[in-house]
Amino acid sequence: MSNLNEKIRLDGKRALVCGASEGIGKSAAMSLAGQGASILLLARSPDKLAKTLANLPAKQGQNHAIVAADLGDTQKLETDVTEMLRREPPVHILVNNSGGPAPGLITQANQQDFADAFRQHVIAAQVLSGVLLDGMRSAAYGRIINVISTSVKEPIAGLGVSNTVRGAMASWAKTMAMEVGPDGITVNNVLPGYTRTGRLQPIFEARANRAGVDVAEIEDQARMSVPARRFAEPDELGDVIAFLASSAASYINGVNLPVDGGRTGSL
Repeated sequence: MSNLNEKIRLDGKRALVCGASEGIGKSAAMSLAGQGASILLLARSPDKLAKTLANLPAKQGQNHAIVAADLGDTQKLETDVTEMLRREPPVHILVNNSGGPAPGLITQANQQDFADAFRQHVIAAQVLSGVLLDGMRSAAYGRIINVISTSVKEPIAGLGVSNTVRGAMASWAKTMAMEVGPDGITVNNVLPGYTRTGRLQPIFEARANRAGVDVAEIEDQARMSVPARRFAEPDELGDVIAFLASSAASYINGVNLPVDGGRTGSL
């Protein structure tokens, strides 16, 4: 008989969580640590990372650390993470998570907007997986979990660059899932809906400015578009990520999993 409580435990596993200083990344780190994983927190701000580190659950056998790095500087990112692996045990779980591109119409975006977003998301994920895959293969256990957006199913108005890059990220993940599946490694995408993070307010403000209405009106419209009639809390996403990282999810590979309260209309 399967024991789910044991299968969702992550004792002895190590996770690298990107964007771990706030929002969904921070919540993912908390959930993974709560299940017994040791966490490497990655973000740009050492001060914010230190605060997250101080609050991580830690029991005997867990060893948490921070990596101050910029996902937009992929050359230095590769150097820093490679150097980190010389001091730390192999990583079994990679959570690719980064702040989305600024809201805006695709017709008003420029070439650099696309280039910067592609580097921060797709190229950074390629760099990190390239550094970590050998360790996952050696352990015959790997989880690559990408936090992207429901826009890979239905493009979201006013998020031109984001829609484009998130779609590219989803295709990257599906291709990677097919290639590394035989090695005991899964690659899956978590698609957050409206979630109470620092990114939500600027999106609502941009919509309100274009429509010439109050932000509160836009927020109410957004809430009513969700069958659950509320926005997600970051820890609800963190718990889903922790499940996908566990052995209980070993046969889930190459999927887009919306966590959106039922808002996305497509299957």
